Amino acid sequence: MKKISIYLMATCFISLSSITVFSQSKFKKILNKVTTKAGSANTSKSTVTTTGTPSTSEMGFGIKEALEIGISRGTDLLSAKDGFLGNAAVKILFPPEAQKVEKTLRSIGMSSLADNVILSLNRAAEDAAKEAKPIFVSAIKQMTIADATNILLGQQDAATNYFKRVTTSQLMEKFQPVITNSLNKVGAAKYWGDAAGQYNKLPFVKPVSTDLSGYVAEKAIDGMFIQVAQEELKIRGSLGARTTPLLQKVFGYAEQKK
Repeated sequence: MKKISIYLMATCFISLSSITVFSQSKFKKILNKVTTKAGSANTSKSTVTTTGTPSTSEMGFGIKEALEIGISRGTDLLSAKDGFLGNAAVKILFPPEAQKVEKTLRSIGMSSLADNVILSLNRAAEDAAKEAKPIFVSAIKQMTIADATNILLGQQDAATNYFKRVTTSQLMEKFQPVITNSLNKVGAAKYWGDAAGQYNKLPFVKPVSTDLSGYVAEKAIDGMFIQVAQEELKIRGSLGARTTPLLQKVFGYAEQKK
């Protein structure tokens, strides 16, 4: 009886081992098939042609992808410290009607006060630039296929002009309160008040008054579009900026059409 029990146990053990080996073998085969298919899919995806005529949907996706990259980079640059102050193309100076104030202050030994005004104006613009990215991204998402195609095949500044048309009022609405708060925070209102006050005390001068918040908001928005235009030129003209097969195909096609 004992021998029979041992025999039955051994038989069960051998059967279970065979099943396990079979299951493992079968599982490996299935896994290899899945891996092979996934690899083929990935290879096919990564070898998307970068030449030929893109479909309208490819053009739409391509221009939106490129613009999101450019907008993100541009707004990040301007919202960083010295993003406006350190960039001569967008740096905010005294308002045109108040440049005589700056010149007079510097001529009477008050250059530091003039410098403080300029510093505070640019710090306010840098603060406001942080609010621009979601507005631009929203404009990109709302862009139609027709908009995207016109931008792709249009002038070098077609995207910039599109953004000017659809975002300027939103940017002004968003920028103005931020800039007003920032001007107060960095002391611009005080510096400007001191500067204008000192100037207005001088004999024979016409008193100067400026809506500082409105002026800085307008200049900040102008600066945003200058940066957007630069990013657009990079995307259109630099092969290095086309970081995906889709961008290479779409912008390569655009170059051929021109």
